[in-house]
Amino acid sequence: MDDLDRKILAELQRDATIALDALGEKVGLSRNACWRRIRALEGAGVIRARVALLDPARIGLPLTVFMQCRAAAHDAAWLDAFARAIRALPQVQGVWRMTGDLDYLIRAQVADMADYDRLYRSLIARVPMGDVSASFVMEEIRATTELPLDHV
Repeated sequence: MDDLDRKILAELQRDATIALDALGEKVGLSRNACWRRIRALEGAGVIRARVALLDPARIGLPLTVFMQCRAAAHDAAWLDAFARAIRALPQVQGVWRMTGDLDYLIRAQVADMADYDRLYRSLIARVPMGDVSASFVMEEIRATTELPLDHV
C-alpha cells in the first residue's frame, strides 16, 4: 500500500459515493487508475464493503445499549449457540470477546427500554447466560467508522 492508496482510502471512508472523476482530482490520478486501485484494494480485502450509514434516531432506534455478558459455559457448544443467537438478533451491531471480568461486549440499537427488554429476553431464551448487565448511552461524543491510515 502506498500514499495514493492511503489517499483513496481516506476519501472513500469519508464518502464512498464520490464520483471517480472527483476522487481522481483529490488524489492526483485518472479516473481509470482510481478504479483499478479500488478494485485491487477490494480484491485484497482491505475494502470489505461500501455501505450507507443510517441515523439510528431517524429510523426509530435512538437508544444505544452496551451489554456486558458473562458466558454460562466455556465450551465449543455454548460458543456456537451464542454465535447463532447473536446472528439472529438484528438489533445487535457488534459483539466482541473480551479479556478481563466480562466475556463479551455487545453493542445494540433499540427503540426504547421496552425494546431493550425484548432484546434481552430474546437473547437469554436462545442461549443460557451467566450474567448480563447493560449500560445505556446518554450522549454520543464521538462516533466514526474512519480508521487511521498514517501507520499503514
